[in-house]
Amino acid sequence: MSPRTNGLKIDCYGDVGDYVASGIDGCEITVHGAAQDQAAQILKYGKLVVHGDVGQAFMYAAKGGDVYVLGNAAGRPLINAVGRPRVVINGTCLDYLAESFMAGDPHNGGGFVVVNGLNPSFDGRFTEQEYPYPGGNLFSLASGGAIFIRDPHMKVSEDQLNGGRLADFTTKDWELILPYLKENARLFGISVEQDLLTVDGKLLGPSQIYRKIEPISLQELT
Repeated sequence: MSPRTNGLKIDCYGDVGDYVASGIDGCEITVHGAAQDQAAQILKYGKLVVHGDVGQAFMYAAKGGDVYVLGNAAGRPLINAVGRPRVVINGTCLDYLAESFMAGDPHNGGGFVVVNGLNPSFDGRFTEQEYPYPGGNLFSLASGGAIFIRDPHMKVSEDQLNGGRLADFTTKDWELILPYLKENARLFGISVEQDLLTVDGKLLGPSQIYRKIEPISLQELT
């Protein structure tokens, strides 16, 4: 497809194979099921909605785009991504999420990833997975961007990181991701209040639910 294919919408059904939405620049693609490996590789601009899981190396070297995934991502998603990718993964990832992420300042036009750690059920409800992120090398050696992970039980630990750090989740962070969570609710029916901010029947504040992972500067690493 040519550059800046704004206004073009594509719906994919069945087995879409590898590389779906790779290199798109403006169009909107909806996958009505799972996507395979290398989905959205080097995505520049546009929108991808996946009503299922995604395979290995999801969004490798992506430069932008708004992406929503109902299920889980396999290993090594968003490695070497730069620019302004803004991604909501409602499940979790195996390992190496956003290794060498170079997406600038999320509050100044940069990119970020939201991980909600949920499982969809057949009755239309959503339950928490045992661990919001079970693997290692979370945000490994990243130099820009941020990860916002739904972790009300504080299960993500420093030993899962490699070159990143846990930071306070602020009101400014919440204002940044809320429009994406509202669009996520519209797409998948995942209510911000009922499914994301409610734990054990109690409505909590965003800072009690989400945790932020940010890069450590090169000076701090050396």
